[in-house]
Amino acid sequence: MRFANSAAVAAFVPFVFHLVDAAPSKIEIATLGGAAFRIEQVPNPDFYYGSRRGPIALARAYSKFGQQIPDDLLSLIDQILEDLGLLNGGKGVHKGGKGKGKGKGGKGGGNAGAGGSKGNGTTTAPGGSGGDKGNGTKTPPNGEVAAIPAEFDSQYLCPVQIGTPPQTLNLNFDTGSSDLWVFSSETPVTQVVGQTIYNINASSSAKALQGASWSISYGDGSSSRGNVYMDTVTIGGVTVENQAIESANQVSASFSRNKNQSGLVGLAFGKINTVQPTKQKTFFENAMNNLATPLFTANLKKAAAGNYNFGFLDPTEFTGEITFVPANTTAGFWQFTAQGFAVGSNGSAPTSAPHEAIADTGTTLMLLPDAIVSAYYQRIASAKFDSTNGGFVFNCKDQIPSFTVDLGTYQAVVPGEFMKFAPVDGETIETSTTCFGGIQSAAALPFAIYGDVFLKSQYVVFHGGNNELGFANKPL
Repeated sequence: MRFANSAAVAAFVPFVFHLVDAAPSKIEIATLGGAAFRIEQVPNPDFYYGSRRGPIALARAYSKFGQQIPDDLLSLIDQILEDLGLLNGGKGVHKGGKGKGKGKGGKGGGNAGAGGSKGNGTTTAPGGSGGDKGNGTKTPPNGEVAAIPAEFDSQYLCPVQIGTPPQTLNLNFDTGSSDLWVFSSETPVTQVVGQTIYNINASSSAKALQGASWSISYGDGSSSRGNVYMDTVTIGGVTVENQAIESANQVSASFSRNKNQSGLVGLAFGKINTVQPTKQKTFFENAMNNLATPLFTANLKKAAAGNYNFGFLDPTEFTGEITFVPANTTAGFWQFTAQGFAVGSNGSAPTSAPHEAIADTGTTLMLLPDAIVSAYYQRIASAKFDSTNGGFVFNCKDQIPSFTVDLGTYQAVVPGEFMKFAPVDGETIETSTTCFGGIQSAAALPFAIYGDVFLKSQYVVFHGGNNELGFANKPL
């Protein structure tokens, strides 16, 4: 594991930074006197759904962005959760059926009664402004941090220090959300199953944000909600004071089951933060001006350890030049425009199909417009939409074509093997006859979602200073 301080970073990438729309850009680290750090990944298969992983990933992605989940998929998720012993409040949690708990569940979150989760989607608090308590940052000269995948090839955890003295929790990094929430001393002991908690009373710097609350829920049965505190947060050597910490006073069994994950760090923008009545800034928004340069990179890998770098670019991690495209952050996401696509490696020109998309490390699949999904699976003889599994499946032994995303002057290629997302009729892809596809329909979402299936094939730069996304080839 390596750490790069600001002086090393300045010598590390000696280029001149400028933006060329959808064209290669050369980079210079504009040293701000801040820090830089690397987050390594190591495998941890503790949290694993096996053959049920595909439908759960699709349902979670839909509900994360407010997309109505099809009835067939909802029924399947209910059955999966029941099989796993995670169906709170009896049957009908998602479809409004008769529950065993007391009372009627609220829209988008109640798990305790009849039809406890009628609403799909993440519970999003109303907008607000202000409330900024002057987040200060401290940047020591060096530091490093390790990361642990909770579900390898799906979720990525890293140790985060919270409070004074610091308490270390393993949290999931998610570029598609903006909440920093944790298991805490307010979480019922029956819902803490091995997670490290944030002990609020043990932190001398913790201050309650009076009147503030938060709530999130997903279509895979996971949800959490609670109160908000302002406290000191350190990731890798960058410290932010007065960072909003969302303390969970209730979490679902789906989150409790993953004993290695103590919460989440959202790396999108505060516009989609769920704290109400006033939304809060993310850690990256508060810290980026104190990084060596205001960016982070995702070098995720398939079935192998990858890493995030904050504040610097490592030229050993990519080949060629980085192509930058504008990132539209008005909706709170890392949103960009893809120009088209190509299927296979026959050298044909990409098909024009402009569409808006977001880069999301918190979503495992690629969710694309229906026309693109159909065009891709038409090239796989065994591919079909399987309602019993909630999405497109194919024979795992087939030769699966690559998928190319047209970004103007740069073509981002996802190898066909990356499309074998999850087994359907076995515990592993190697022992399964049928595979759940890595590309699925975005349905009525206002944008496509380029999740880990895509991100693992690319070196990706999230540049907060210039509102850009950068893409480059890398060794696979």
